[in-house]
Amino acid sequence: MKTIPGSTDHVVVVGAGLSGLAAALHLLGAGRRVTVVERDAGPGGRAGRLELGGYRVDTGPTVLTMPHLADEAFAAVGDSLLSRVELVPLHPAYRARFADGSALDVHTDGDAMEAEVRRFAGAAEAAGYRRLRSWLEKLYRAQMRRFIDTNFDSPFRLLHPDLARLAVLGGFGRLDPQIGRFLSDARLRRVFSFQALYAGVAPARALAAYAVIAYMDTVAGVWFPKGGMYALPRAMADAAADAGGEFRWSAEVTGLERAAGRVRAVLLASGERIPCDALVLTPDLPVAHRLLGRAPRRPVPLRHAPSAVILHAGTDRTWPELAHHTLSFGAAWEGTFDELTRSGRVMSDPSLLITRPTTHDASLAPEGRHLHYVLAPCPNTTTGPSADTWRGLGPRYRDSLLAELERRGLEGFEASMDRELLVTPVDWTAQGHAAGTPFSVSHTFAQTGPFRPRNLVRGYDNVVLAGCGTTPGVGVPTVLVSGKLAAARITGLPHATGVRRRSPVLEGQSR
Repeated sequence: MKTIPGSTDHVVVVGAGLSGLAAALHLLGAGRRVTVVERDAGPGGRAGRLELGGYRVDTGPTVLTMPHLADEAFAAVGDSLLSRVELVPLHPAYRARFADGSALDVHTDGDAMEAEVRRFAGAAEAAGYRRLRSWLEKLYRAQMRRFIDTNFDSPFRLLHPDLARLAVLGGFGRLDPQIGRFLSDARLRRVFSFQALYAGVAPARALAAYAVIAYMDTVAGVWFPKGGMYALPRAMADAAADAGGEFRWSAEVTGLERAAGRVRAVLLASGERIPCDALVLTPDLPVAHRLLGRAPRRPVPLRHAPSAVILHAGTDRTWPELAHHTLSFGAAWEGTFDELTRSGRVMSDPSLLITRPTTHDASLAPEGRHLHYVLAPCPNTTTGPSADTWRGLGPRYRDSLLAELERRGLEGFEASMDRELLVTPVDWTAQGHAAGTPFSVSHTFAQTGPFRPRNLVRGYDNVVLAGCGTTPGVGVPTVLVSGKLAAARITGLPHATGVRRRSPVLEGQSR
């Protein structure tokens, strides 16, 4: 593994999102002095927090899987996740509701899920689920340490017996047909393949290897941090500060001082200069490249994942058919992905994620109120409507989204709202996200593993990237890993540093 040469005593981390905080904790555990510079007033980045008339709103991800990866970062400084954050395991992890009126609770416990599949679709599908679960577990074991939790210096790093194991498992086939080997019920197949959208690829075209995301969602467990998802970056920042890390809040980086192939200092909008021996950049790739003065050359331009419209709604009531996380599938499927990734139209028959965090934490809303988060995937601004177009399209789409929720049984949803916030690609663009998407670069074959933008920067001896645009990719678990991998480029330590201590609960989930 290539590492940064020369002195690395003082590291500046730009960005206090999950990747930057993970990098900071691993660096502190390895004895480095760390300064984290963040343009916002507090931690979180994409996983931020917004106060909305008494509602405490998570502005980014709402699903937490693989919490042991966060615990590794805490353990690097002799701390632990569970000492700082109360985690609630979600049972069910999701509730899936379908256009034909049927519903399925998705359990991560094998016996409970087998019984639910038997009730929902019969004994043959239940047996198929058991085989699918075993396949997902094998797929995860073949991938995690060798292809996800690793720094690639060359595609030749792929040449390992685990590559052969992955091929034998069918990991280089297409996701949808591989899921179809185990399940014939189209509704069940959706439950185990919709996760490909996180990778920015339709299930019919995604590599079966991306079923590892379904493993995280449907086998390893889904958790909710009390206080909302923001509790995780808040706790990570507190742990880093307690371990000696320095934080500069409301500090925007406007430039880098460079000399002899190294960044010597970070320059702030305030005029302050922060010297550094090494630099970790976590902003979205275009922002990082602008600071560095150039973007790396690629044979073809980067392709970005679809975007999303999010409606944050504070309401005076809720609906008992909703679980903490509810997947509301439309009747359309293949056509939906074509709209999102090819034709560039908003979904004519949308599939939605509805999250109700007040299910497990009433303190996130005023007394007697409820908080709902409705996510509707949409094309990014390269494939679909431009950011400017969304200025006019957004309010109309909001109305159609509310009408769709009412048609799907959430009667009175609009009338119940006393606070709302609509987030569209115009807002993601304003935050600096390329192609108007918070999901960054998609996981096509040419943008995965050693072919994804590298975390080492050509032309700079002491700069490392972290975040969802670089290796290993998009999602809370992989972004946490990206911070660890960035730290390893500086410290030379391949895995978590410092005191390696993990909760038995998290250890059990990691299996």
